[in-house]
Amino acid sequence: MIRADIKQRFLIELVKQKKITSKQQELLNDLNSFVDIETRLRVAGWVEVEELAKIKADFFKLAYADLVGEKIITEVIKLIPKELAENYKAVAFANDDSVLSVGLVEPTDLKAQEALEFLARENNLKAKFFAISFASFDAVIKQYSALKTEVAQALGVAHEKLVSEVKDENIEDLGTSAPITKMVSVIIKHAVEERASDIHIEPVMNQTRVRYRVDGIMKTSLLLPKYVHPAIVSRIKVMSNLKIDETRIPQDGRIRLKISDRYIDFRVSTLPLYNNEKVVMRILDTSSGTFDLEKLGFEGRNLEIMQDNIHKPHGMFLVTGPTGSGKSTTLYAVLGVLNRESVNIVTLEDPVEYYLKGVNQSQINPNVGLTFASGLRSILRQDPDVIMVGEIRDTETANLGVHASLTGHIVLSTLHTNDAFGAIPRLLDLQVENFLLASTINVIVAQRLVRKLCPDCKVKINLPEAISIEVREEISNINPKFMPENISISKEAYQAYKANGCQRCGSTGYSGRLAISEVLPITDEIKSVIIEHSSNTEEMKRLFYEMGMLTMKQDGMVKVLRGLTSVEEVLKSTKD
Repeated sequence: MIRADIKQRFLIELVKQKKITSKQQELLNDLNSFVDIETRLRVAGWVEVEELAKIKADFFKLAYADLVGEKIITEVIKLIPKELAENYKAVAFANDDSVLSVGLVEPTDLKAQEALEFLARENNLKAKFFAISFASFDAVIKQYSALKTEVAQALGVAHEKLVSEVKDENIEDLGTSAPITKMVSVIIKHAVEERASDIHIEPVMNQTRVRYRVDGIMKTSLLLPKYVHPAIVSRIKVMSNLKIDETRIPQDGRIRLKISDRYIDFRVSTLPLYNNEKVVMRILDTSSGTFDLEKLGFEGRNLEIMQDNIHKPHGMFLVTGPTGSGKSTTLYAVLGVLNRESVNIVTLEDPVEYYLKGVNQSQINPNVGLTFASGLRSILRQDPDVIMVGEIRDTETANLGVHASLTGHIVLSTLHTNDAFGAIPRLLDLQVENFLLASTINVIVAQRLVRKLCPDCKVKINLPEAISIEVREEISNINPKFMPENISISKEAYQAYKANGCQRCGSTGYSGRLAISEVLPITDEIKSVIIEHSSNTEEMKRLFYEMGMLTMKQDGMVKVLRGLTSVEEVLKSTKD
């Protein structure tokens, strides 16, 4: 709804610029929105709609944008949920340098601007408003569902061509055919825009199933006729420089593609099954900007201790947890803190996931004898300041890592243990002397990943009594000195949030993931326990609690009460 006085001044401006006559102005006086005015002018042919939008921009002292025919990145479009966009006649069309560009059809709607500014702040962005035509708005709104249409079209073309050609062409030809190329491109693009971490392409009975892992959860995205499966696998092999005719052994490759104006790496793995091959593609998007400890979910006392130990001149920084708990990402965040021109950083990984500018990254290759142990020996001759070893798996690697930290190096690595306390007995099992462990380990971080609640659709709930008792028990055991801000231990505080589901989060109720963690600093008291009692984890836990450290479950419950995740996610992730 446009205010009457503003509408009159705008129509007078159109008359002044000789875009309409006074008589035409009278015919527009009964209209109450810019959408209606634009529609009337378009139908009557009095003023070009984009010319009208330019006048509107000058009148309201806004920049102008023409979005008709522009392809907007899906991630940017979805920053404003479709229902909100339609209600306020506003769309997001660019996200540059922390500024979210928003097009407005109705620049007089101050309530809409306030809501959109709040939405931008929630995403750590600043809103910049542009005047646009309703035609531009309509063009962007149609793109909310354009991707599904694109997938259907690609599959349709592939079906029409392959039904007639699949029996006549060999695998090499099918892997480069136009419909298959288009189909694979659409599958990959769709996965990136859905924020998937992995793409699974697998034969299932008489179909080929395409599944995406989003926020740690697998979901089926497409079901294709099985006859296209060999051609899809062949196409991916071509893209990743793998042997097309080799179907008996697993193969590993890599692809780099430019999608939505950014480069994204894909780690490709093929696996022979009894009836065909399965392909898994890990999506590695360094442009997502997740290599930051705070953005990953570390906060409060846990973050302080991690930061203190990152800057120590030597010693071991260990991250523990099961596969898929985000250990490597945390180490990349630590490397980002340490990465300076004056520091020589060398990594040994299996495989290299993300390429970091300024870091010397090496990948193990057991086929030629390059293992973690042999690679670590070579790294020590490269004059390193910081060494990152992807994983400590064997006795030799463990002892080499310990001795490297003893000789003045910072050593970063991971272990597969359930909690921070389990790292000590694990290293003792790998025949590392207890007095050496006490002298070299600076800190041990244990973590899990939990899904973040969607900020647009989460709703506040009162916890059931049984769950509330469990939350109260965990929170009440936190040392008040280190109690996070805005968290009370009173019963009234035990309200949490649940996942509701909306268009922006794909009706899952969740969007993204964050870490819950426990951080064990190796103090003098804990060093004494390691030396005198070896693997007495109970004594270490007692000292851990006395220091006021948060357990992983406590850290998770704090995040529940702050509305970052749900109780279900924390309980599932911290279950023994």
